[in-house]
Amino acid sequence: MNINRNKKFLLLLGKALVVLLTFYLLYYTVFTAPDTFLTWGSILRNAWQSPLRFLVIISAILIPVNWGFEARKWQLLGQKIEEISFLRAYRAVMVGLTLGFITPNRLGDYAGRVLELKSQERLGAIGAIFIGRFCQLVATILAGSLGLAYFIFHFYWLQYPAVSLSVMFLLMGLNVAVMLLLYNASAMVAVVASIRPLQKFVRYIDVMSDYSTQEMTRVLLLSLGRYFVFLLQFVLLLVLFGVQLSPLEYISGVSGTFFLKSVVPSVSLLSDLGVRELSAMYLFGLLGQVRLQVLSASLSLWLLNIAVPSAVGVIFVLRLRLLKKGVAA
Repeated sequence: MNINRNKKFLLLLGKALVVLLTFYLLYYTVFTAPDTFLTWGSILRNAWQSPLRFLVIISAILIPVNWGFEARKWQLLGQKIEEISFLRAYRAVMVGLTLGFITPNRLGDYAGRVLELKSQERLGAIGAIFIGRFCQLVATILAGSLGLAYFIFHFYWLQYPAVSLSVMFLLMGLNVAVMLLLYNASAMVAVVASIRPLQKFVRYIDVMSDYSTQEMTRVLLLSLGRYFVFLLQFVLLLVLFGVQLSPLEYISGVSGTFFLKSVVPSVSLLSDLGVRELSAMYLFGLLGQVRLQVLSASLSLWLLNIAVPSAVGVIFVLRLRLLKKGVAA
């Protein structure tokens, strides 16, 4: 019992240290310059008074489109467990988003979607949820690799050709690996089944082997659709806050930022807040952009796509709790 408590304590301590380190780096990177808050206030004020402030409205309109792609994905994936309407799928996504908001790596997303199902075998949906998240990761890696390739060739190739070439091969290998895993999900199930301590979890992920190549392709295309909506929102906000680049630089910077945010392990209790901001400031800093302008756009993106929908999702969480207690119909 004491050993388990010690392990839990050390795990929590490790997570706390990583979170503190992330926010310390964020603070050190941005707020150590003199008159930082005055500068930031000026940036926010200029954006609010800018004739381009309609870009915020467009970004906000894209919020339900963003999560609509995710809902459609869940509707397709969840059909292996039970029939799900698009509205039910959307509600499940909102519940999962709210619960995932307060958990590291959005683990609460699993619980939220499972709780929305009625089937007695609903725990088998864990595999379906994992496939959906993995597809989104694949989309991020595919697009993000191209974005990082731009930075490698423009900023590192001449000085570090050997390292740059190694990184390029690593990125290509990663792309091949995730695509092979995506279209051979049954192999992942077989690996889990072959490991005795993990065999008890097979029934929760066995559904992963039920998806055909065509179904996986449809889910991947939906993931790419959602990815590009997210990318468009970020670009619009960057333009609003005065970041001036070519279309290729916008796309490379944003896709590279999403890639780094996705591959860096996160234990933040605020849905990766900090990881994306540091990545964005680093990459756009290479492009000669002001860090505070990039930070403003990144935080606005988080507010629009995570914080606001999570707050709205509380309504669905409360409704779910009432249903479970039999208070509501």
